[in-house]
Amino acid sequence: MRIGLIGAGAVADLHVRAAQVLPDTRLTAVCDVREDVAAKAAAPCGAATFRDYRDLYAAGCVDAVIVNTPHGLHSRMVLDAAASGLHVLVEKPMATTLEDCDRMIEACRQAGVTLAIGHIQHFLPDKRAAEAVIAGGTLGRPLAVHDYRSTDYRPGTRPPWFFSREIAGGGALMNIGAHCLDRSVWLAGSPAVSLTAATAERFGAPVETDGSLAVRLADGGLATVSVMSDTPHRIDEVTVVCERGTVVADPRQGTFVRVDGTTRQLHEPRPSDIPDAFHAQLADFVAAVGGAPLTVSLDHGRHVVELVLAAYASASAGRPVDLRQAGVAAGQGAGA
Repeated sequence: MRIGLIGAGAVADLHVRAAQVLPDTRLTAVCDVREDVAAKAAAPCGAATFRDYRDLYAAGCVDAVIVNTPHGLHSRMVLDAAASGLHVLVEKPMATTLEDCDRMIEACRQAGVTLAIGHIQHFLPDKRAAEAVIAGGTLGRPLAVHDYRSTDYRPGTRPPWFFSREIAGGGALMNIGAHCLDRSVWLAGSPAVSLTAATAERFGAPVETDGSLAVRLADGGLATVSVMSDTPHRIDEVTVVCERGTVVADPRQGTFVRVDGTTRQLHEPRPSDIPDAFHAQLADFVAAVGGAPLTVSLDHGRHVVELVLAAYASASAGRPVDLRQAGVAAGQGAGA
């Protein structure tokens, strides 16, 4: 499979490395508005470079594309890819509105091409170890999830587009919170039905820098999510409380399970964990193009966007949002 990469910024090198080592795939094109950045990413593979993704599509040098661009650009690029008969792996979040999510799904269905959402959490070894022990059944049913992750949303710490509501779709919750919501409902094994959220805008940022959510799940469980900016220590921990034990996953510390007063380690971090996850994600996408089921369903990718938008609606209104009400959060972005 010939793959094109659109957007050679954040995590581009991980996508490039994955394409290099996966059998029967080649990175044949890189597109970025910055020619020097595109050339740097393309160099290891001798790939062609483009400044406009539409020129890449028209060149006929790829069978599939990875969309690694600002969130607000995802929808248009996916729709155009479908019209060009190209399969698409698009980075999370899927889009910034539910209408765009639905358009993307329908366009790819109509065109007969595969659409996949890059929720990398599902491929990280520490999270996979947590999923495996929960799925094994010995711990019983998940009852509650606590997800706490730090970030840095001070202006100047990341490219300017992250601070544009129009382009990014929001701030820390749309970017980092999407990871937390994704893994929380996934590991809990249940979609959300309602949530309550509060956000804060600090450092003079025009988007939220911090957020806290309480999410009620369809099976009666509860997930709490905290995204905090500029903390003294870096934090990235998800805890799943089950009927007969507790699982903790942290990419820096590893994965642990505690049952009846005894703790054992399920996964010890390795330097290759993140590259391995990108390799597994691309392999999953290629397999899906061949007819295999996706590890991350499109419904799940859409649900994550729905939850972020509902969080913005809850924080703005100062009350819980019931996701079972038709149209809740549909099409609404941050600050709506």
